[in-house]
Amino acid sequence: MREQTLAAQRPILFRYALLQLRDSTLADDAVQDTLLAALQSPSNFKGNSGLRTWLIGILKHKIADHWRRQGRETTISAFEPVDSHDDDADLDIDAFFIGDGHWNGGPKVWSDPEAALKQQEFWAVYELCHNNLPPKLAKIFMLRELVGLAAEEVCQETGISEANYWVCMHRARLRLRECLELRWFNHAK
Repeated sequence: MREQTLAAQRPILFRYALLQLRDSTLADDAVQDTLLAALQSPSNFKGNSGLRTWLIGILKHKIADHWRRQGRETTISAFEPVDSHDDDADLDIDAFFIGDGHWNGGPKVWSDPEAALKQQEFWAVYELCHNNLPPKLAKIFMLRELVGLAAEEVCQETGISEANYWVCMHRARLRLRECLELRWFNHAK
């Protein structure tokens, strides 16, 4: 297994670890331990799953080891199911729609989202918006959109039902869209 192949997975692993640990130093340490373990035991990768899935599996164990060392009982799998009402206490979804179900004014047209993705400043704003999501929604969105887990894997990881997953993803996207419109796309004009 080549070091470059493993290094290419580092950003996604770091985001995953940061989401779990909420500390960049701890996340970096967990990722380093994961990559070192992969380098030391490449024969453990049987190819039954993707490389990323295998590495995330190792990372989960490293994170769990951290929590055990800290004397906490919380593990990655001990994630509480999302209560659909708690996360939306300050989000009035009905305000986005009119009585017949159409958009209330509609979403703003983003001038050039592809160009925004190439700008470092955009990612700083995105990070701010993502960090303002309720933790459970942020975790679910991150696992799906940034880590790349399938919906079924996200449900297993977080202990939520498939129906709850779709509700959470919808709410996370609405919140991120609203935040990015306010802080980036409308602000940049």
